[in-house]
Amino acid sequence: MTHTVFIDGAAGTTGLEIVERLGPRAEFELLLLDDEQRKSAQARRDAYHAADFAVLCLPDDAAREALALAEGSKVRIVDASSAHRVAQGWTYGFPELVGREAVAGASRVSNPGCYPTGFLALVAPLVRAGLLPADWPYSVNAVSGYSGGGKALIARFEDDPDIAFRDYGLAMGHKHVPEMQRYAGLSHPPLFAPAVIPAHRGMVVEVPLQLAAMPIAGSPEALRTALAEFYGASPIVTVHDEPCDELLLRRSMQPSDRLDLWVFGSVDGAQARLVARLDNLGKGASGAAVQSLNLMAGLEETAGLAL
Repeated sequence: MTHTVFIDGAAGTTGLEIVERLGPRAEFELLLLDDEQRKSAQARRDAYHAADFAVLCLPDDAAREALALAEGSKVRIVDASSAHRVAQGWTYGFPELVGREAVAGASRVSNPGCYPTGFLALVAPLVRAGLLPADWPYSVNAVSGYSGGGKALIARFEDDPDIAFRDYGLAMGHKHVPEMQRYAGLSHPPLFAPAVIPAHRGMVVEVPLQLAAMPIAGSPEALRTALAEFYGASPIVTVHDEPCDELLLRRSMQPSDRLDLWVFGSVDGAQARLVARLDNLGKGASGAAVQSLNLMAGLEETAGLAL
């Protein structure tokens, strides 16, 4: 069976990668609009009503407006923007956390943010297991390649090779924070410190823990074991137990839909660092959308993913 897919915003970074992933697959037929049609509300409305699935690769406001074009259709939607991540009636597109069945049966799925993917993969299972407190004021430090910032930020970094590091979100209240808090089940919004580095893709997300100061907390070994058990034999998420002295992001990183997790602990067990490494355009964006789309279409979850 062939499923028709309309990608609204196929000219953007995430949209282009989804087209590249789905294009060669016989299970999908892509409905693509040319430059003129993309400006036509009627052409887009017709595409929504003709498609089995649609993927929104749009700015937040445009993603909300797109729902009016799809109104009255039977199209099932994956939204790659942040517009609906904590909205009522939407399923959060993180199958490992919310359940594969929930995503498979959903008509409206919202892609997780790239930074929240790393944070939630580390923290949510441990809070659920009672190994980390839900009412702790967590902080999360992260760096990402510049491709996650869209065309303007890509151009800024590529036009100015002198930029070595961009710290941002300094006014707090970043749009990723609500989904971090909700899906980790936290009482307080985490203190989120994101930054951008001069690499096209790749991301490291870190959660430092003062275990000795927490009212409840497992040892670093217990945290690692719990994560390994939670993700089991996942073909996408790997919890590493081998020791290492450093983690690297390389400018030559190729597209990947993997999610790699580590737990580093001090010798006395009083401190730990939870670390996630992923491709911000893979499991953090287009790869996550394809994973959800596979499940919604009743296909193998990892089909078309770079693992």
